[in-house]
Amino acid sequence: MNVSQAIKQRHSTRAFTQQAVNIEVIKNLINTAKHAPSGVNMQPWQVAVVQGKTKQTLSEGMINAFRNKNTESMDYHYYPTEWVQPYKSRRVETGKKLYEALDIQREDKEKRLAQWEANYRAFDAPIMLLFFIDESLETGSYLDYGMFLQNIMLLAEEAGLATCPQGALGEFPTLIKETLKIDKNKKLIGGMAIGYKDTNHPVNQYRTTRIELDEFCSFYD
Repeated sequence: MNVSQAIKQRHSTRAFTQQAVNIEVIKNLINTAKHAPSGVNMQPWQVAVVQGKTKQTLSEGMINAFRNKNTESMDYHYYPTEWVQPYKSRRVETGKKLYEALDIQREDKEKRLAQWEANYRAFDAPIMLLFFIDESLETGSYLDYGMFLQNIMLLAEEAGLATCPQGALGEFPTLIKETLKIDKNKKLIGGMAIGYKDTNHPVNQYRTTRIELDEFCSFYD
């Protein structure tokens, strides 16, 4: 597999098999991903690899908090506070396609809530990665972090694994940091589900669209 193939075939997987993932494979992925560039080589990434009983405890804690409306504020703003075009339309289209793939009707609130709760289980993937950053760091380090995350996802493709980067796993920072005994001064960026894709599940059949080159790229002579 070359880089172009890995980029094009990667997609956010939301249903996984229960096949175990060798932890050495995960270690190798992260150890290679660390070669991402970062401003003045700060290497801002701090990763928690969560599986087994700890993953179950975290997932149950987030789901219970969600059901009981014990919401938290994320450590940073991931999404805009006000949606404008064209981003609003892209968001709506993505959500519509997801629920169509799952055959969940707009008015079926119970199924929609159940699907949202699946976020907090990392879609039942055997491995949940959680990403933290020092609160002293600024926007540039978040850009660096994105390259590190992309490295993990592309390396996972090469290893035959599937991933789903998840902002939703950043919605309960206090709960997660207290459970994992992470310094409260670290910011929780979000997480990632990683495991083997359930190729037969309908949620893994749909794909989001990408805009054409001339819609976002200008050339100057």
